[in-house]
Order: sequence, then C-alpha cells, then structure tokens
Amino acid sequence: MDNIQKFLLELGKGFAFVARQQYIEAGDEQFRIDLVFYNFILKCFVLIDLKIGKLTHQDIGQMDMYVRMYEDLRKQEGDNPTIGIILCSQKNEAVAKYSVLKDSRQLFASRYVTFLPTEEELKAEIEKDREIIERTKMLNKE
Repeated sequence: MDNIQKFLLELGKGFAFVARQQYIEAGDEQFRIDLVFYNFILKCFVLIDLKIGKLTHQDIGQMDMYVRMYEDLRKQEGDNPTIGIILCSQKNEAVAKYSVLKDSRQLFASRYVTFLPTEEELKAEIEKDREIIERTKMLNKE
C-alpha cells in the first residue's frame, strides 16, 4: 500500500485508488486491469497497464478494449470518458504512430525509467512540458 500511495501522489490531484489487478468480464472471458483509479477532478476512470518491455500493438489493442469495456460496464452517468494509460519501459514510436494512439484522446503510452534523472534532465523535461502547455493554450485560444 505504501507504493500505491507514493504512486498516487506522483499522478497528481484528485486521484482515488479503485483497484489493483481488477477483473473485468466480457462474455465468458475475464481480463485483469493492472491499476484502476478514479479522478474526482476529471470525473473519469483512469486505467493503467504496466508493461516491462517494449510497447506492442497488442498492448495498445488490449488497453483500447479495457477502455471500451469500462465505458460500457462501469462508467456512470455524469462521468467523462475513461482514460487508458500504458506505462512501458520502451515506447515504440512507430507502433504509437500507426495505432489508435495517434489521434486518441483517451489512450496514452508513456515510457518509464528505472533510475532517477539528473537535475538537468528534470529541468529540460519540465521546460519541454511547459512549452507544450503554452502551445496548447495558444491553439485553444485560436
């Protein structure tokens, strides 16, 4: 539970832990979603799938199915669309580019690292994110 609490704090505000290895059924088959959260600010479920290796099209298809199942079976009236996040040790840019990830507002793949970045790397990442946010704000105003 300590690790889950730390993970929640890294995700940001509004996250509530729902389940770990949650079973969800489709017909006569059962599937397990690694982590399920509900975000009270976004008013939506957030499904997280953890992958040790490189991102594959099967991983993306699996998460797409989980999101669709959650939309159909668990989403309540007033909830916003379910978000699916795939955390993988290697993001395959070509697979991401030619899959449903490309234009999806509900599915995301992100690479994680098993070591702490340097202070310079953190500053560069924060600056990159700030620029993306600023560009998005400008586009939304237009």
